Amino acid sequence: MTAHAIIHVGLKQLGFAEDDARDLYERVTGIRSLKEMSPPQHQAVVSELHRLGFKPGLKSGSAKRASGPFAGKLQALWIGAWNLGVVKNGSDEAMMAFVARQTGIAHSRFLRFPEDAEKAIEAIKAWVRRETGNDGLYRREKCRPKLLNDFRFQVLVTQWARLVALDAAPAASLDAWVARMMPDKAYADLAQDAWWDLMNVLGKRLRDALARAESKA
Repeated sequence: MTAHAIIHVGLKQLGFAEDDARDLYERVTGIRSLKEMSPPQHQAVVSELHRLGFKPGLKSGSAKRASGPFAGKLQALWIGAWNLGVVKNGSDEAMMAFVARQTGIAHSRFLRFPEDAEKAIEAIKAWVRRETGNDGLYRREKCRPKLLNDFRFQVLVTQWARLVALDAAPAASLDAWVARMMPDKAYADLAQDAWWDLMNVLGKRLRDALARAESKA
């Protein structure tokens, strides 16, 4: 198999999209096109793919699932961004492409050092704050009540604000809607699954509302 073919297999296995692949080429060789590279430059790209975890013979699907010590936090933030209507694709594959752009590391399972993971984590948070206009999202302040420092509640409130702005809120207030969805339960009584159920329901409604607004624009 030629180096050119090996590169394409490696990119597919590691879940690189076209733009992400060109970013990798440029980082390694200074050139964004395989056609313009010399054979030594092709080999340099192959070596970098191996360093990032490319293993010939490994099925590409396994590279599309996030894993590693920071995968859980990254997935939670990514799905939160999807439910806020910021991320257009909530898959692990899309998340890992974003991680690659932020860190130069193609798969979340290779984020072994906190400083590398922090780049991706903070980039997602900053993106969500910018797109939603909520600068307090994913922030804690000592003077605030515990509930207001709960990231899950912060996401829920931000979802609700975006729905209100789109005239698509399903009830007169967030509290009234939560009481209807989770009868006889205070926010403090909600289990993790219940929080995700609420965010997922509002997320679907918000994405639909945003799509309608875009179609009318």
